[in-house]
Amino acid sequence: MLKCDDVEMVRLRVRGLAPWQTFTFTFTFTLSSMTAMSDSYRLDLTRRPRRMRRTSALRELANETAVLPQHLIQPVFVIDGEGSAEPIESMPGIERLTIPLLIEECQKLLKLGISAVALFPKLDAQCKSDDGREATNPGTLVLRAIRAIKQEIPGMAVITDLALDPYTTHGHDGLLDLSTGDLANDATVEVLAEMAVLAAEAGADLVAPSDMMDGRVGAIREALDGNGHELTGIMAYSAKFASAFYGPFRDAVGSSASAGTKSLDKRTYQLNPANRREALMEIALDEEEGADILMVKPAGPYLDIIREVREETELPLAAYQVSGEYAQIMAAAQNGWLDLEKCRDESLLAIRRAGADMVLTYFAKEYAKSLV
Repeated sequence: MLKCDDVEMVRLRVRGLAPWQTFTFTFTFTLSSMTAMSDSYRLDLTRRPRRMRRTSALRELANETAVLPQHLIQPVFVIDGEGSAEPIESMPGIERLTIPLLIEECQKLLKLGISAVALFPKLDAQCKSDDGREATNPGTLVLRAIRAIKQEIPGMAVITDLALDPYTTHGHDGLLDLSTGDLANDATVEVLAEMAVLAAEAGADLVAPSDMMDGRVGAIREALDGNGHELTGIMAYSAKFASAFYGPFRDAVGSSASAGTKSLDKRTYQLNPANRREALMEIALDEEEGADILMVKPAGPYLDIIREVREETELPLAAYQVSGEYAQIMAAAQNGWLDLEKCRDESLLAIRRAGADMVLTYFAKEYAKSLV
């Protein structure tokens, strides 16, 4: 047995070995001295936070934040026709669904405890135009989808997006002013208000303006109330940042294909990622104009904004874990670099812990299934 006192002697002997000579030591350690030290050394602590981490039962009792199916909203992409689902390459596990498949999906979600879906249409190219006029067609795809869900599954809450990017050839969220090359704010708001009324007539529970035009929440509220839809709520994309994390979504709705790029420049209307105070101003304006739910988008890179908004308002707060957040976790997991379930669950927990009451996430269904 080699004792600690012998270490220097061994070091000296090793130095004397020729390069071709080898040796083997067998080390046997004893913990008796260390144990004696542990028995005799005690910190004088009144508070030991680890007491409440000692067992699983105690950790559950002290748990501060939960992610339950009723906190989650599943975004769903809808396509026309009666055929099979279309996989979205940049969003593994997510598919575009026809209306019959959408109904089946909503039934499954409701059984898992997820009671809300957010609908996003993917239109054929011939339905798109520079002015996005298909958005105000009473028979357009998303309105037919709303009616179908409400007829078959009235208990499912339906949220419909208000923006023109799925309908325009240029892929922007509103009407382009050809004289400036920028979006025409007020003209876009007029179309969004019309879209909101059509969605309410189809049975939407919440309309969700995601365009970031000035004044659109007030105009939509006025249009809804003026047409007898006082009970239709507004989930406002209040702090929507000009993020690099939207690329897979643009694939899913076909706006990147329309514009020829996933990197559409929307910085003249979406928020500067550097600006915290501006985000809080937008939140305050939407609250004043009559929003029922406020939203921060994206979620994960903007947890600080979620926290600040939570402290500034009493309104319900949503956060959108966007397509890029989903895709990066899925890609890393598929390469064996991350544990999918643990990273998925931790990411959702962080968003809830930051202060979000509800989370739009492409993980909603699989997360709820993991709880069954």
